[in-house]
Amino acid sequence: MRLMVYDMAVYLDHNATTPVAEPVVQKIIDSLNDEWGNPSSGYLPGTKSKNSIAEARQHIALMIGGKPEDIIFTSGGTEANNMVIFGIVSYYEDWLKSVSFLKVTNEKPHVITTNVEHDAVILPIRHLEKTGAIDVSIIHVSTRGCVVPQDILSKISHTTCLITVMLANNETGVIMPVEEIGRCIKEVNKQRKAENLIRILYHTDAAQGVGKIQVDVQELNVDYLTVVGHKFYGPRIGCLYARGIGQETPVYPLLHGGGQERGYRPGTENTPMIAGLGEAARLVCENLSTYSRHMKIIRDYLEEELKEAFGEGNVIFNCSKDVRRLPNTCSVSLIGVELVGHVVLSKCAHIMASIGAACHAQNKPSGIIATVLK
Repeated sequence: MRLMVYDMAVYLDHNATTPVAEPVVQKIIDSLNDEWGNPSSGYLPGTKSKNSIAEARQHIALMIGGKPEDIIFTSGGTEANNMVIFGIVSYYEDWLKSVSFLKVTNEKPHVITTNVEHDAVILPIRHLEKTGAIDVSIIHVSTRGCVVPQDILSKISHTTCLITVMLANNETGVIMPVEEIGRCIKEVNKQRKAENLIRILYHTDAAQGVGKIQVDVQELNVDYLTVVGHKFYGPRIGCLYARGIGQETPVYPLLHGGGQERGYRPGTENTPMIAGLGEAARLVCENLSTYSRHMKIIRDYLEEELKEAFGEGNVIFNCSKDVRRLPNTCSVSLIGVELVGHVVLSKCAHIMASIGAACHAQNKPSGIIATVLK
């Protein structure tokens, strides 16, 4: 996209949030003016709103290689992730009812994830574990910052019903082997079906991948995928992709109310923001290769300049060069008492950047970086 400059300050925190692209802003304004009707109504303003939502759904589906009917609009990535994670308990209970002819124990549903997931994934999982609703296996990534597929597969048990692995890490930029893990889960599920075991559902939080790399739900072999608008120059809403909603893949609503989004996410739709999300998706579909190439050029230039400015021996890049990583992400540690991250940034009046995830305390060392560098 573009490098943002505000009063001679350079914004370098796009993994936290992106500015809203000008065409997206205009789409939202137009929707506010012209698509104010309730999408559930039958008169013209409502029909305009309904059509705008349908168009946005088409653009998002095209962006991720899915079907429009498999898209559920949400308030953001946190809600989408929570829908999947909290729904696992109901999924397991429904499965137990369907196999009542089997000898059923009091075992809990089992979830597998990694130790570098976003809080919107790890905290709801920890909550369910704390309340005794699920069992959890947390897989540690390697010192390369990447999860090893076999480490995931080795933790699968007969009660495993969800595996969730982020597509790319927001701090290191490392792209996880989601596709490879998905292929393995697909084969495991064939065997589990023959053994009357619960099917393992597979989710990826693609918040950091969408708009930066090619994302295709068919290639990734996922059942669920989370999209977050404000990570790719869209508004602060999101959506959940669920393969074959209600048929192939179960979805359980967090909220209960009207029948919007086929009852999976009730509440009158936020048409202007949905229209904006669709426009951001359209821009990705048309420009992804250009965006990715431009971001990589800037990232590589920054990394070379850092080595030049601080000395190559004082710069440690926090992910191995031999792993796939996002084209826009530079995660670096500087060696030296005077080169502590927040101290360095405090002296850079014209740079807007952060020393870790924006959702964490700014002056504390990143737990994810510590994991990778240990």
